[in-house]
This record gives sequence, C-alpha cells and structure tokens, in this order.
Amino acid sequence: MKLIKEKKIYTGDGVIENGYIRFDEKIEEVGDMAGFEPKEGDLEVSCAGTMVVPGFIDIHSHGGYGKDNMDATPDEIDEMVKQMTKQEGITTYFCTTMTQTYENIEKAMQNIHDAAQKNPVIKGIHVEGPFISTVFKGAQDPSYIKKPDEKTLAKWNEISGGLLRIVTYAPEEADPSFETWCKENGVVLSAGHSNALYGELNASGATHVTHLYNAQRGLNHREPGVTGYGMLAEGVHAELICDGKHIVPDMVKLACKVRGYDGIELITDSMRAKGMPEGKSELGGQVVIVKDGMAKLEDGTIAGSILTYIQAFKNVMEFTGATVEEAVKMTSGNQAKEFGLEAKGAIAAGKDADMVVLNDAFDLVQTISYGKLA
Repeated sequence: MKLIKEKKIYTGDGVIENGYIRFDEKIEEVGDMAGFEPKEGDLEVSCAGTMVVPGFIDIHSHGGYGKDNMDATPDEIDEMVKQMTKQEGITTYFCTTMTQTYENIEKAMQNIHDAAQKNPVIKGIHVEGPFISTVFKGAQDPSYIKKPDEKTLAKWNEISGGLLRIVTYAPEEADPSFETWCKENGVVLSAGHSNALYGELNASGATHVTHLYNAQRGLNHREPGVTGYGMLAEGVHAELICDGKHIVPDMVKLACKVRGYDGIELITDSMRAKGMPEGKSELGGQVVIVKDGMAKLEDGTIAGSILTYIQAFKNVMEFTGATVEEAVKMTSGNQAKEFGLEAKGAIAAGKDADMVVLNDAFDLVQTISYGKLA
C-alpha cells in the first residue's frame, strides 16, 4: 500500500490536522497520526506539500493544451485529460461539446466514448448546445442552434455508451417530452444560454444553471431571470467560472453568499487555448483571439476560458473569503453528490484514491488519480 503521512487532510467531511492516508487504487485507511501504526508493505510517497484535498471535478470544459473535445481524436482527448490531471488536479472530467452540426456532434460522442475506454478520469459528457436560445448564444454558432429534441439526445447517448450526464438547454424552447426523457435517463437539465423567465424555469425540470451570470437572462428587480433562478430556486446547483474576468470577484462573492457553498460548482469552461501561447485559436469552428488572459471571438464575445482548475480553487477563496473546506465542496463534494459519483468527492476509506497535494500557498505539488502519481 502507498502511504502519505504527516499532512493536513481536508477529507470533504472535516479536517485532520496531522494525518495519514493508505491507498492503492482505492483509499484503504485515513486517520490521525496520533493513532498511526506502520504496516508491512507501506510504501511512503514523498512529496513537498503540506496538505491534501479531494481531486477536482470539472463538469464543464471544452478542451485545453491545443485540443478540443469536438474535433480531437480519442488519443488526443486522452492526452489532453492527462495534462489536466497532472497540471491542474482534475481527477474527474466531463467532456463538453458545443453547438455544431449533428454529424460533428455524433463524431465527438464516438471519440469521447473511445477516449473514456482509455482514461477513467473521463466520467461523463456535458452537452452544451445546440438546444439553446439565439438571444443568449454566447460564443455558440447560431446557424446550428436547434429546438430541444429528445430523440436526437437519445441517439447521442447511445453513441457515447451512456456517458451523457448533463445537457445545457433553453427551457423556454423545450417541450415537456424533452425534459421527461432527461429525467428518466439520468441526464441533469441545466438552464443556460437561455432567455427564460423565472416562472418558466420553475415549471421546467432544470436543477442546474450553466455558468451563472454568463449568456443568460440576468437578474432584474422585476424579473429574476435565469441568474435569479440559479441563486434562489430550491435544490438548484449553479456553475461559476471563477477567473475574475467572466465574473468580477464581488459578484462571485454575492453568488456564494446567496446560493451558499453547498450549491456552487466551480468550472473552467476552458477551450483549446488553455495552456497554450496567446494569439489566434478556435472554438466551434469560430476564430478566437487570446490576449491578456481572455479568449474572445473576433466580435469581442467571450469564448470560453483559459482558466486552470487549480487557479479557480485558489481564486474562489481569495474572492469570497471561503475556507479550504468550503472550496473543497465547490470543487469536488457538490459535483460528486449531484451526479451520483459515489466513489468521488471525499478522502475516505472505499473512495477512489483521487487526491491533490498542495503547499501552504495552495500551489499544486502532486496529483494522485486512482492511486497513481500523475
């Protein structure tokens, strides 16, 4: 068994000030050093970090390191996710697609399916578009936007091998049959790229809001809109892109204060330019210019992000005053609970050995995924 010891451990349920973890692919034992007893076969993992947190879960990311889930081969997706694990601490990943032709989306579904056979970090697919509103298209190509269609979604789910976990859609454009299919097949309905009114959202099946504040009907004193729904509706989880650019820090703080740390999930919404030099890039067949830490279409529309997950973890504490325990909820615990990832989201016996080792400045020192050092 591998052994990490004499670290501060944020388990997801509490804190062990000076603890140890025994693990292989799964975690065997977590405890306080006061009760530690050496065992034959212990193989101590030496690392300079001072603390350990559960591995990060990114449920919304289009790509990075020069690759995009829409056009990358299975081997390229595998390699991209390995980079995310090693460099950012992501140990569970939902490959995110976007508005394109049905043919291109189907190719992406097959490639993601094949990549997931190679890389167990890939646990799902987030379908972002084409079932969205032209009013809040964001960086999605409007020529490919379609009315929500459960038969098409079912076909994609079949091609992907049942990997669909969440679909971003415009509830005001959907028939009840679309929402019924999603509920019956375990696909979370997320309101996003939507012009829906608060009343329409309450009548929908949406239990999630895609990148809160961005590309949606905003908060108004006479109409709460999609943003208000993400903050106020009972049981709804809201995504935040915590780069300080998509949302200014004070508005991140507001969302956390109103929704509560139990209802926020940090995402990167990253695109292929993450980890690459600034300059010209591409997203969904559209030219993207990356400059001064921002990715934008040629018309100035923000086009995803180049945010790393470890930076999002650090930012949310800086922006809101959240504790490490609260940041752990927003980066792993909430996602694990919402999507039924029972082996994820905590450092406890029986869980997958997915952990991130940090130093006192919260810099990433080491990622451990399924017990292996990345």
